[in-house]
Amino acid sequence: MGLTEELKGLLYQKGAKLVGVGSLEEITECNYSIGVSVAVLLPGKIIRDLQTAPTKEYYDMYYTLNHQLNDIVTAGEIFLQENGFEAYAQTTERVEINQNRCTKLPHKTVATRAGLGWIGKNGLLVTKIFGPAVRISSLLTNAPLTCDKPVNSSLCGTCTLCVKSCPAQALHGTLWEAGIKREKIVDVERCYKKQIEIMHRETGIEADLCGRCFAVCPYTQRYLEKRKG
Repeated sequence: MGLTEELKGLLYQKGAKLVGVGSLEEITECNYSIGVSVAVLLPGKIIRDLQTAPTKEYYDMYYTLNHQLNDIVTAGEIFLQENGFEAYAQTTERVEINQNRCTKLPHKTVATRAGLGWIGKNGLLVTKIFGPAVRISSLLTNAPLTCDKPVNSSLCGTCTLCVKSCPAQALHGTLWEAGIKREKIVDVERCYKKQIEIMHRETGIEADLCGRCFAVCPYTQRYLEKRKG
């Protein structure tokens, strides 16, 4: 078994539902040539509830999944380092969010280059199998891993369900393609403020969580139909 297969096998064993490897060579500000993207799933019941409003269950699950993702990518980092390669897990403790609510190398960028999916009209990663009902993280390395085929354009087509469902009216309905600026897709500040407002109103918790835009996505709905639970 090769290094790529061993790494992917480990990440799946640790709980990842999707794993992809992508080239980061075109990203000049990144010191690593390879990005490994991992995704875990949100439970069906929580997603169904989000079609109405965010819940305390969603809040708790959000941080539970973040912790799980941290464990997964850290395991990948240790594995690669033990095999003599540089590696850096982009855990929640390490990733810095700037004043524009953006990170230096977003997990979504790694995910599209690793072939996991595209960026939807909701500004989130959309996967063919699970829709945007996933939480993602990433691992950076210079190890000679075999890359998967990147996704460079949207498969959302003419669908505008997330745009129409956004309580903040923060989505512009723009079809994503690689290199497009986030501002073309979503008004981040408007989204952030409405999430705080809704989450506090519904749960009493001050957090920027909503979820309606990914709960209504047709790709999410197909995943729920198959899951039925």
